[in-house]
Amino acid sequence: MLRMLWADKFALVAAIFLLFAVLCSVFGAGFMEEAATKLNLRGRNAPPFDLEQGWLFILGADSLGRSILARIVVASQNTLLIAAASVVFAMLVGGTLGLIAGYSGRRLSDAIMRLADVIMSFPSLLLAVIVLYMLEPSITNLVFVLAITRIPIYLRTTRAEVLEIRERMFIQAAQVMGASSARIILRHILPIVVPTLVTIGTLDFAFVMLAESSLSFLGIGIQPPEITWGLMIAQGRAYLNQAWWLAFWPGIAIILTTMSLNLLSGWLRIALDPLQRWRLEMGANNNAN
Repeated sequence: MLRMLWADKFALVAAIFLLFAVLCSVFGAGFMEEAATKLNLRGRNAPPFDLEQGWLFILGADSLGRSILARIVVASQNTLLIAAASVVFAMLVGGTLGLIAGYSGRRLSDAIMRLADVIMSFPSLLLAVIVLYMLEPSITNLVFVLAITRIPIYLRTTRAEVLEIRERMFIQAAQVMGASSARIILRHILPIVVPTLVTIGTLDFAFVMLAESSLSFLGIGIQPPEITWGLMIAQGRAYLNQAWWLAFWPGIAIILTTMSLNLLSGWLRIALDPLQRWRLEMGANNNAN
């Protein structure tokens, strides 16, 4: 896998950037939290690349004189945490319901699919706006709402995969040998479905992160003193004419992260597919030669 990743330079750069973003979200907040919250009214809206106040202000300062670089690093923790938790929760719930719907009888399968239809009947962003308007905006509620809106994707995908896999010869052989339904699902079907779910989850991570940023931009997502990239853009909207960098740099962070996730998800789709993996293996072997 590492050799194939090394052969695909775009996927390699995307993976390195995402690794850097994860490291910033895990360790950066502890080192830069003070710089992200320290007020300096004399340095309000300081322009980028002005190093008179130190290297932390290379991207400029916000309306209260706080380092934008430090705030982006600290905000990455909440942004990535919300997106990751939402995707994992939606994948676990949707994947489990999809396995049950695909392998169970018609009545239970239809009941589960009607539940997915009900969720999908509402636009995901509109549903999140309505629920968060009624509930208190918090990280827990935001994760719950975003996860609920993404469950049908994993449910439908898993069910379609299971319906196709259950007709294969090795599943029928396991049934003839007396294997229980739980054993067939966990030992024979789930390992085949997981790569597809991982690929979808990688792509869905970018969508969830954009949805969280949109909700924070609308003012019903994360509330100060907590911070996310979307909230930084919302706070910088009022200063676009005189201090464009307040909204520009967190927007660039969102764009680069989503672009890296899309590139990496495309690579994972091929790398985890035994029928297409040979394309990456051939490229890796050519580079090795």
